[in-house]
Amino acid sequence: MRHLFSFLVLGILWAGSLSARPFIVLVYNVENLFDADSKAMFEDYQPARYSRQHVLTKVRNVAEVVSRFVDGRGPDIILFQEIEQDLTNAIEVPDYDAILRRYAGLTIGEMLGPKFSDEIADLPAEVLLAKAMAERGMKDYHIVRGENVRGAASRNGLAQKCVVFTRFPVKQAISHPTLNARAILEVQVDVDGALLYLFNNHWKSGAGNVETEPTRAANAKTLRTRLDEILKDDPNADIIIGGDFNSQYNQKVRYKNMKETGLNDVLGSQGNELVIRGKNRDLYNLWFELPAEDRGSDTYQGEWGTLMQLIISRGLYDYRGVQYVDDSFGVAKIPGLNLDDKGLPIRWSFDGPAGSGFSDHLPIYAKFLTVTDNRDDRYISLRNPSEDTGLASVNKIDFGKIDVAKVALDLGKLPKGTSLRNEQYIGKIIKVVGEVRPGKKLTVMVRNDVYDVWSFEPALRDKLRAKYKAEDRIRFYAELGQYKGRWQLIIRDESWITWKP
Repeated sequence: MRHLFSFLVLGILWAGSLSARPFIVLVYNVENLFDADSKAMFEDYQPARYSRQHVLTKVRNVAEVVSRFVDGRGPDIILFQEIEQDLTNAIEVPDYDAILRRYAGLTIGEMLGPKFSDEIADLPAEVLLAKAMAERGMKDYHIVRGENVRGAASRNGLAQKCVVFTRFPVKQAISHPTLNARAILEVQVDVDGALLYLFNNHWKSGAGNVETEPTRAANAKTLRTRLDEILKDDPNADIIIGGDFNSQYNQKVRYKNMKETGLNDVLGSQGNELVIRGKNRDLYNLWFELPAEDRGSDTYQGEWGTLMQLIISRGLYDYRGVQYVDDSFGVAKIPGLNLDDKGLPIRWSFDGPAGSGFSDHLPIYAKFLTVTDNRDDRYISLRNPSEDTGLASVNKIDFGKIDVAKVALDLGKLPKGTSLRNEQYIGKIIKVVGEVRPGKKLTVMVRNDVYDVWSFEPALRDKLRAKYKAEDRIRFYAELGQYKGRWQLIIRDESWITWKP
């Protein structure tokens, strides 16, 4: 149970001044946080679909998630991915502090509402996010954005960038261009006099795609080359690597048809926590801190994925500078906020005048502290050091474990005449009692509206279709959804059906 997201544990980390205290590093892909200038490389984020109200919802929702750390103060270091590469301010580096001071007298709601202006439209997305965070009490961040640079032979323009928010003083920032992906952002910060290297990544998409893995290998090579430069000068340098790598933590064994993977083969990410004390391996992937069944921060085709990574160097285990807090890695699963009734991420939705939701990725985090022993020849003791077994663990989402009777929306408690065809109910589990309608496909009438009954399991679809005829009464639990404009009731597991075969 130690890895469950805990408000208490995260809250007590804030005590005293910035100097000589524990701190949290948060890694958060915010799923396309675009600004309000009506200019975007992605069609979905142009004015026809993406309004100022949508921008306001997105920045407030991101701020709400981040505020759940350290009693509302927020982590001291945040590595953000998928923040828009600003098209109207692409060259000049903004003076973030000056901008926030300029708009101190306005709320983010006013800025994106009645006080909106051409000047505000020109502000990059990270400024709007910083403003929304400041209103929640999360202030004093230095903001560093990844530059709009690409590696040689890159083909596509960049729509997104990596951004670092840090309360620690920034000593240097470098954007490393890489092949067909966002620049890898290196930020060096001063933590109580110790040098800490941060690397914020967003590699080429398509984790299971053999054809795109060579691009991720090139992204990994960009990072590995820079790490080797640092570690050659100081083998115990304090390095935190995070971001969306579009790779599973066990990429090499999960996709056996990939001859060389970026994450495991080129970068050297691995799961034996003790081996990095030697000379041959220098990185440890924090996913191995969790039991295999708990590893997951995104979902795809009924499986949990681990595209988000936090990887640390051997220097985070010694008694010099910055030190990792053993077994502190976790996934920010916050019931009632960024999880739906099924315990899955509530991703961003354009539905409604202001949109809703958070991200298709749950944030991941870990805790660190500073030490003053200045000993790089001694390592912390570990309660239960992990070992990489080499197993290709795939976490299927077990919908059968959901207490659907407890979380389901009871239609009988809705006002008379209320239709389910409402965006606020999408993703909700519904207790369905309806009448089967005629037709080749299984459809059901609920509250005078007709819905497709769907399952991702063909055998279950066939069983349902064979059992029920037109005008039969049917009872089941289902998730409300839409597909190509048609409303669906999705049965995720056979246990959601209340009849006995």
